[in-house]
Amino acid sequence: MGSLTASTSTDPPGGGPRTPSEITYDGKTYNIAREGMAEILDLKREKDPTSTKNEPQSVFYNPIQQYNRDLSVLAIKVFGEDLAAIRKHQHERREERLAQGKQRGQKRKRPQDGGRKDAEEPVATKNKVDEAAIPPDSAVNGVDLMAESASTQYEAPLTEADGSTQVKGPREVRDDANKEDDMTNGHGIDGVPIDNGTKKGADSHTGRPSFRILDALSATGLRALRYAKEIPMATTITANDHSSSATASIKLNAEHNKLSAKISPTTSNAIEHMHRAAARAATCSMQYNVIDLDPYGTAAPFLDAAVRAIVNGGLLCVTCTDAGVFASHGYLEKTYSQYGGLPLKGPHAHEGGVRLILHAIATSAARYGLAIEPLLSLSIDFYARVFVRIHHSPAEVKFLASKTMVVYNCDAGCGAWAFQHLARAREKRAKNGDMFYNFSPALAPSANTHCEHCGFKTHQAGPMWGGPLHNPHFIQRILDMLPTLDKSIYGTIPRIQGMLSVALNETLEHAPSSSTEPGTSEPVARPIPPSNPASRAHHPFSFLPSALSRVLHCVSPSDAAIRGALMGLGYRTTCSHTKAGSICTDAPWSVIWEVMREWIRQMSPIKEGVLKQGTAGWAIMRKDRGNAMLMGAKNKLRQALENDTITDMAGLKKEVEAVLYRLSKPEEQGKEGENAHGDADGGAESQSTNNAARPAETGVVPDTETENREDGPRDAHPKKLKIVFDEKLGREPQRKRMVRYQPNPRPDWGPMNKARG
Repeated sequence: MGSLTASTSTDPPGGGPRTPSEITYDGKTYNIAREGMAEILDLKREKDPTSTKNEPQSVFYNPIQQYNRDLSVLAIKVFGEDLAAIRKHQHERREERLAQGKQRGQKRKRPQDGGRKDAEEPVATKNKVDEAAIPPDSAVNGVDLMAESASTQYEAPLTEADGSTQVKGPREVRDDANKEDDMTNGHGIDGVPIDNGTKKGADSHTGRPSFRILDALSATGLRALRYAKEIPMATTITANDHSSSATASIKLNAEHNKLSAKISPTTSNAIEHMHRAAARAATCSMQYNVIDLDPYGTAAPFLDAAVRAIVNGGLLCVTCTDAGVFASHGYLEKTYSQYGGLPLKGPHAHEGGVRLILHAIATSAARYGLAIEPLLSLSIDFYARVFVRIHHSPAEVKFLASKTMVVYNCDAGCGAWAFQHLARAREKRAKNGDMFYNFSPALAPSANTHCEHCGFKTHQAGPMWGGPLHNPHFIQRILDMLPTLDKSIYGTIPRIQGMLSVALNETLEHAPSSSTEPGTSEPVARPIPPSNPASRAHHPFSFLPSALSRVLHCVSPSDAAIRGALMGLGYRTTCSHTKAGSICTDAPWSVIWEVMREWIRQMSPIKEGVLKQGTAGWAIMRKDRGNAMLMGAKNKLRQALENDTITDMAGLKKEVEAVLYRLSKPEEQGKEGENAHGDADGGAESQSTNNAARPAETGVVPDTETENREDGPRDAHPKKLKIVFDEKLGREPQRKRMVRYQPNPRPDWGPMNKARG
């Protein structure tokens, strides 16, 4: 390697130590860019003074995504602490069994004719006590206890994917220069880590429990550098890239940061690299505890290989920067081909995009009997970032259908939506008292072709992930870590705190967590207890009051006013991290629109003729309490005339006086509005009514799992509700100032251009 020579352009004031800003390597000058505890070298170029565009990069680096990298470091740290707790618990259990005199395993005796080719191969055995202590398919949320606890005296020879035996020493599969680099630092062919230690799961250099990280699309290697510097438990970091110029940059940066012994740069296709790691996992420990996918664009092509190359209970970190695909209707055919579902249109499109990404990961993992648990799922700026725990559990894979949903979106009309999960999972009790889940398909149809609120046509989106987006324990662990961090290293702490605080509260239902080891009643002390595998999202997505106001052509109410009105009715509300001003609630759309109609009636009347006939706002306002009462009175008079109940002027006068009297009684307003609700729109309402709302007429039985939840005053008709816009009640608790929704940090903000090597 060449020599590194540091040079400083200016001296710092005060006569302090000089901080180098440039460095010379093999006659080339590099600028030093610092992020976290790492430094990367950027080749210094002469800037074109006449150019107004960003200069093309030789290796891709976007400083705007420092927030992504800061959050990733903290998330992997928290995951590592949870993994350490699992390993400690398993070690204590093994020690306890050994103290009781239980044998761990025996080695079969080799026959006397062991030199013959047809001699019996030695096989590791376990006694019956161990098999009883560890139930089949058991795992502490993904960490295979059988694999961790079973110790063998014999290891089969390493074999390749085609079945050929791997000979000792390096195999010549590439040129000599690359082969020498690949076989260093405990890495095998193409950088796939090989565990050469005598103890399974231990690092061959330090003897510590192994914690392997793969930065599959490394570019400059900045993520790998930060992981090596800032995550103490990381033992091996593989920085892989398909570009040879990127690999050269990674090697240079690793040498500059004095991390050559911990970081292994490899030049290979990321998909092939992960498939090789998965193929060799059966014969040696070559999978990764953490895999980070941060491509330029979509991560969909890498998901199938990634879920196979990760260890049981590992963490998969995925970034997708193609928000124009997963959160837009512009390329819906491409969205389906990449993520297996159709996107949403509207203010809730970004949350829908995150759910499409999780759906793609879940379906890729389910093919191999792997279940996913989203620990943190965020829509950030122009991309989405998800942290997913993956573990082998065919039993939990069965819940995937009940956690997958389709959405019926009124994108051309009022913006309301309805959703339906593809299957139902109901908990039942067997004759012996044990609990089990019964799976059945969902009843159809759950929604009409027209919106029940405005009468416009609805469009279908999905299928997409219908389970929870976050694990609240995981988020809380990251928030607890923030006060102890150095703000000069983690420059985005204020935004991390703000966004995670919103994400922690945006789940309206708190799914029960399992604190016991599967198959046993023994509690497990873990920082991040696993979520209930049967839990699903009952109130996904959020709405914007300003978007509803545009439909009705009225002045937009404040967030506090809308939240106060809904909370006063007994519904829960919170914010969504996906968009500023958004509101998540468990109130149905019939109540939300009734609140908006009352807002117009009480606070912001609109002029006559503003809403044109045939628009969504016109259809919604026809259902207000005043119109409903008036239409109900007209219907009663018309029916009386048609039925010949009124025979003379005196009878007509008496009937009109009775109608006027009822209209003047506010306490009867709700009853009259409810009775007239079905006829107030002249047939449009009956055409757009949701079939699920009228089970007696359609024969559809409502899903009791959803309908019987005590989420609010569901028995009261919307027109009977007393709505008060209490801004004091709806105002968020006073907290210290947090950066929850970051403005554009600079003029050249965005995903930037691709690198040109």
